Amino acid sequence: MILLATADGGASVYHQFTLRHPRRDALREHLARHEIGTDLIYPVPLHRQACFASLGYEAGSLPVAEKAAATCLSLPIFPELTDAQVDHVIATINAF
Repeated sequence: MILLATADGGASVYHQFTLRHPRRDALREHLARHEIGTDLIYPVPLHRQACFASLGYEAGSLPVAEKAAATCLSLPIFPELTDAQVDHVIATINAF
């Protein structure tokens, strides 16, 4: 699992908590079985979206963006999330 980095001297506002995992879909199913919601914020990289089709990018033309889209998963994050819920998410991911 890879956590996304914060730039030196910067801080995140954490409106999303996104990680990368090579078995993203299996992890997502595992979390769903444990009643943990997830989201795929950008499931299709921008260059592969229909609105940018006229630019002519083909599958494989931007492999880093495509890998990120295929491996990113956003976990629950909101002000009312309790410490117990956070611990449940962590334990469930670790059990995966």
